[in-house]
Amino acid sequence: MERTSKLGFFVLLPLFFLASCHFSSVMAKRSNYVVHMDKSVMPKAFLSHHEWYSSILDSIQSTSFNTHIYTYDTVLHGFSALLTDQELEFLKKSPGFLTAYRDRPAEMHTTHTPDFLSLNPNSGLWPASNFGEDVIVGVIDSGVWPENPSFKDDGMTKIPSRWKGTCEAGQEFNSSLCNLKLIGARNFNKGFIAEHPNITIDMNSTRDTLGHGTHTSSTIGGNYVEGASFFGYAAGTARGIAPRARLAMYKVGSSQGVALSDILAGMDQAVADGVDIISISMAIPFSPPIYEDPISIGSFGAMEKGILVSSSAGNSGPGLGTLNNGFPWLMTVGAGNMDRWFGGTVTLGNGMDILGWSIYPVSTIVDDLPLIYNKTLSGCNSSVLLSAANGIVICDDPEMYYHGYIVSNSSVPGIIFFSDDSSMFDEGEFNFQGVAIPAKYKEAVLNYAVNDVKPTATIRFNQTFTGTKPAPAVADFSSRGPSPVYPNILKPDIFAPGALVLASWIPNAPIEAIGDRDFFSGFNILSGTSMSCPHASGIAALLKGAHPEWSPSAIRSAMMTTADTLDNTGKPIKDIGTNYNVASPLAMGAGHVNPNSALDPGLIYDATLQDYINLLCSMNLTHSQISSITRTTSYDCSSPSSDINYPSFIALYENGDTKMLSKTFKRTVTNVGNGAAKYQANVVAPKSSIIEISPSELSFQNRLETQVYYLTIKYQGDTNYTVSFGSLSWVEVGGKHNVKSPIVVSPVGFQNA
Repeated sequence: MERTSKLGFFVLLPLFFLASCHFSSVMAKRSNYVVHMDKSVMPKAFLSHHEWYSSILDSIQSTSFNTHIYTYDTVLHGFSALLTDQELEFLKKSPGFLTAYRDRPAEMHTTHTPDFLSLNPNSGLWPASNFGEDVIVGVIDSGVWPENPSFKDDGMTKIPSRWKGTCEAGQEFNSSLCNLKLIGARNFNKGFIAEHPNITIDMNSTRDTLGHGTHTSSTIGGNYVEGASFFGYAAGTARGIAPRARLAMYKVGSSQGVALSDILAGMDQAVADGVDIISISMAIPFSPPIYEDPISIGSFGAMEKGILVSSSAGNSGPGLGTLNNGFPWLMTVGAGNMDRWFGGTVTLGNGMDILGWSIYPVSTIVDDLPLIYNKTLSGCNSSVLLSAANGIVICDDPEMYYHGYIVSNSSVPGIIFFSDDSSMFDEGEFNFQGVAIPAKYKEAVLNYAVNDVKPTATIRFNQTFTGTKPAPAVADFSSRGPSPVYPNILKPDIFAPGALVLASWIPNAPIEAIGDRDFFSGFNILSGTSMSCPHASGIAALLKGAHPEWSPSAIRSAMMTTADTLDNTGKPIKDIGTNYNVASPLAMGAGHVNPNSALDPGLIYDATLQDYINLLCSMNLTHSQISSITRTTSYDCSSPSSDINYPSFIALYENGDTKMLSKTFKRTVTNVGNGAAKYQANVVAPKSSIIEISPSELSFQNRLETQVYYLTIKYQGDTNYTVSFGSLSWVEVGGKHNVKSPIVVSPVGFQNA
């Protein structure tokens, strides 16, 4: 952001007092602040808000260096600047000042998935959206490696004329590196530099040095790349979820860090440039209030412009209440596994074959070597002892994976250990020549190793298995709701593939180090809600292409009400973080996203800008706090309501309160089917609750007709104070649509639930 000046126009202070303030401010420590302003009170003497903000700063500061960092004008009205505590106090007296808060660091959350999601080139959402052609997705991330083949523009058409963005040149990044696929690239690091003035930026351009942004953006809309793999694992043709969508990268961080003010600048510019969807796989730690969180503020402004923001839920699961980005006006995405597994095969000398887990990157076979099991070696805690072993060692330690570096630093030919904890493999890192096999085989393997006269084994790596069950299941790392910033809206909204996802990578960052050898690849396998978010973003882009008239709320509604709640065994989706118990909506939201069903949801729950303002008005926020989000002081708070038209329901009760709770929700559904339709309510009530629906039948005569219904939760009390859940489905009579919404009853003290 920047600034301007017409000294003394708005700060009526004695000149001698200003002078003393100036002198002390030069000596005092400065911090970066994000400042929200009421743009409507800008004096007419100024030609622009940028000039006005600069004038304000000039009037309260006397310094030889420019402290103005960014000017915001799309998703936020205001600026960021380096200020002393004293200067901040003077700023607060300026006309138009709303609020200010310190800049904060942020954190980033990581191709078979199109097949797993049943995307088909001949039917469904892909052809209906022309594979996302001309939909523009703005990615807020760590940058991009434009030479990766995922960003080639083969088969792409002319850039839409509505695009206002640019390809910004910088260090090792020429503007000619953008093309018909990667149509925009901008770099935002002024806020981070302001907070760390002595730092040397490792790459002062949009070029990605972390790999995160390259991975997420290629997942969203990467072009077709034949022969992609991770050292032979997951081999095939890589492509993004929306392979004909346009990508614009807004780099807001690197391995050195991310600043709140830079995220705001990136989102502000993305909206101004004309993107259709924003994807952001990062969050502010410790969940600041919604009026100080840049993703909250930026996504509200984007929503107002008709842009859906898709965000990651975070990787702090499986505890409840750990979720990030739980704002009502964006889409919050959790993570799950898919039906693909990477591994190796252990063949014992007696002919027994056992499939296990491994992603050891070396293409090799550990062939017909002695199988060793003894107490001296079974702990596998000494690289010296392991190096002396001339065979495949059995490690009787279920935590072997977590100290695999001991094995990697030895010269042992191979390792076998036993584990059923699939979560340990979610990182996709495996730097030792070993394989984990299910614990059910332990007795047979040990019996053979101990009792056979000459036990041997062979290990074959670089194997990929599909069709594994159960899938999908919620990943244990995926953060859970309720949302700490606003628990009255059920979050996350949905979940999507986020475990062991193959996507593009940067070529100069080693993926794995084994001994003194580094391994590099143009593709990497990562896990995290950083990986699930771009899947949902890509699907949102496809829906925007198929239904350009749909609002952000309509797109999110279609994805939620058509989400799958059953896995590939036909049973309720499980939660890995709770030992494969049935997943709660606090873990999976409405379910696992189903792109083709979302194309034709039957009914949608839509919401307007005023609906979200009514929600803000019900939150006990101050005038300035609401204005910080809405970017205006003239918002209408005449009808405050916490009951927004959302496709899910959550009722909270005080932990320890056994009195009956009754809560009624009003919902409006819009018929987006082909014509007349009738729907009947089908309710699965949460435990200890009674659900009432009025009316229980909805009749529509025309497309785009709306109907209102009421849902009442009557919770009878439960001395266990646990989370209970059920669902409401509007089932089309004689038709195909089943419009499903989750229902949750949860203690307010969810950390004890």
